[in-house]
Amino acid sequence: MAQYVLKRLVAVIPILFIVSVLIFLFIHLIPGDPARLVAGKEATLEDISRIQAELGLDKPLWEQYFIYMSHLLQGDLGQSLKTGQPVTEMLASRMMPTIWLTIFSMGWALLIGIVIGVISATKRNRWPDYLSMLTAVSGISVPPFWLGLLLIQLFSVQLGWLPTGGVDSWEGYVLPSITLGAGIMSMLARFSRASLLESLKQDYIRTGRAKGLNERAVVWGHAMKNSMISVITVAGLQFGFLLGGSVIVETVFSIPGLGRLLIDSIAFRDYTVIQAELLLFAVEFILVNLLVDVLYGVLNPKIRLSGQN
Repeated sequence: MAQYVLKRLVAVIPILFIVSVLIFLFIHLIPGDPARLVAGKEATLEDISRIQAELGLDKPLWEQYFIYMSHLLQGDLGQSLKTGQPVTEMLASRMMPTIWLTIFSMGWALLIGIVIGVISATKRNRWPDYLSMLTAVSGISVPPFWLGLLLIQLFSVQLGWLPTGGVDSWEGYVLPSITLGAGIMSMLARFSRASLLESLKQDYIRTGRAKGLNERAVVWGHAMKNSMISVITVAGLQFGFLLGGSVIVETVFSIPGLGRLLIDSIAFRDYTVIQAELLLFAVEFILVNLLVDVLYGVLNPKIRLSGQN
């Protein structure tokens, strides 16, 4: 198992390098001069040239990249063009709200999505199946920003049960996590249903039933174990998307997380913060997929053995 994990870690290194190059080039292709933004509207050409030299923007692009990477490997992501604060400190102060929002969203979406998928598969072509799939289609069709505003109007404005924004307590995460996780829940429900239906057609399921196993043991003890591989694939990919997809939800609910910081940085064209956040989201996505690969090896030893060859 350790050899399998090590091989996957080594494979991640070139991917991280390519991602860092693409993000660096993307940031430098954005229209606008960071030095002019820092200098202000009343700055002279001499002021702008001086700031360009201070920021290293007067150097060739390849040299800027190697300087950036050397600082990055030392844990230095630069300073914000807007506030002058170290970007590392800014990300650290905004990270926990986004992480908690992502965990709460994925937690309930994974639980409810799998339960709905199992009910739908075991009650195929009956009213629980139709009701479950109607719920799934509704959740994936509703835009997150519209769902968030609707939940605020109902549960905050009219009923007064939950806060309209902020995360001062656990109650502040309820509506945002529902908004962010609704689409994920719907997708997991559909994949769980399709995967479980496929597993229930296999010969070993018929054998288990022929031996007298009850339906609960057949479904949860045998069929679900093989169905979970595809479900984990979807859950892992969506967890990575949740980290970056929290931008809209954090804006709607005024959550001081990474998504809200990204929106504010784009509005000011704070390139150092934008670059750091994009790189952070990319690394998180890659690491989540690495974790999914490891879980594959745990659930199916054949995958682990084939990966070592």
